[in-house]
Amino acid sequence: MIGKIDRVKLREVWKHEALDFTTWLEENFDVLNDALDLQLVGVDREQNAGDFSVDLVGEDNAGQIVIIENQLERSNHDHLGKLITYLTALEAKVAIWIVSEPRAEHVKAVAWLNESSAAAFYLVKVEAIKIGESPAAPLLTLITGPSEEAVKAGDTKKELAERYLARERFWEGLLSRAKEKTKLHANISPGQHNWIGTSAGLSHGLNLNYAVRRHDAQVELYIDVGKESAEANRAIFDELQENKDAIEESFGEFLEWESLEGKRACRIKKGVPVAGWQDEERWPEAHQAMVDAMIRLEEALRPHLQSLNTGRNRVSAH
Repeated sequence: MIGKIDRVKLREVWKHEALDFTTWLEENFDVLNDALDLQLVGVDREQNAGDFSVDLVGEDNAGQIVIIENQLERSNHDHLGKLITYLTALEAKVAIWIVSEPRAEHVKAVAWLNESSAAAFYLVKVEAIKIGESPAAPLLTLITGPSEEAVKAGDTKKELAERYLARERFWEGLLSRAKEKTKLHANISPGQHNWIGTSAGLSHGLNLNYAVRRHDAQVELYIDVGKESAEANRAIFDELQENKDAIEESFGEFLEWESLEGKRACRIKKGVPVAGWQDEERWPEAHQAMVDAMIRLEEALRPHLQSLNTGRNRVSAH
C-alpha cells in the first residue's frame, strides 16, 4: 500500500519562526546538507552583522562562512536586502535563503546573483508534509542555486558589458577626430554597437557607415532601401558597379563590392586593418585612417549617387 503525501501548514509545525524553526534548523542542519549537497560542519544562531542579527551562521568543511536567513512566508525584498547585507558584513561565501513561497522576481534575482563568482546563493522552499497519521516532516526544495553555467553566463555578460563600453569610447574618439575634417557624421552620437552611420543625403536607404571589430575596422556605403527591397537594393548596387573603375580611381584604391547574395542589403566597403576596439593603444591611428577613408569614399561616390538620385526622380516624375 502506498500512502499519500499531505501538506501541513508550516505554522502548525513551527509556530514561531525564530524560536521554533530557526532552533530546529540549528539542531538539524544536516537536512540542508542533504537537500543542497553541502557539507556544513556547524551552525550557530543569531550572529551579529553590524546592527543586524543573522538567523544562522554556519561553516562548511572548507572553512567558508555560510549565512542562513529564514522566512516562513512569501519571499520579500526586505529579506533579500538583509541577506546581501549579512553576506558582505561577515564576508561570507555562501548564502541560503529559506522561504515558504519564493516569488518569481526573487528566483530571478538569486539566479542573477549567482552569475557572479563572489558568492554562492541558494533559494530554498520549505514545506511540512506527512503521510497518513505520521508526524510532520520537513521538505526542503532547492529553487535556484549556484552552478558552473551561471558563473560562465555572468562572465559572458561582464565581457559583453566591457565590449559595449569600449566600443562607445572608440566611437567617441572617432567622431571627435571626424568633426575636425568633415561634417558627414557631425550630428550623430557615439553608441555601443559595432557600427555607426549617417545618410548619404541623396536617397533613402543609402548610408555611410563606420564599422569596427576586435582588431580591424571598415568604412562602407550600405544599401538597404527598406523591407522586401532586395531587388531594389541590387538594382542600385548594379548601377553603381557600372561605374566601378571611375569610383575606385577617384577613391585611390580598390574597393570591395559585396552584393551579399541571399541577403536583402548590398554594400561597397573598404577595410581599415589598423586596429579594432580591443587595440586601444592604436585607436588614434585607426581613427585617422577611418576618417580619411570615409572622406574619400563619400567624395568618390557623390557624383554617381547624385546621378542615381536624379535618374530616379526623373522616372518618378513620368
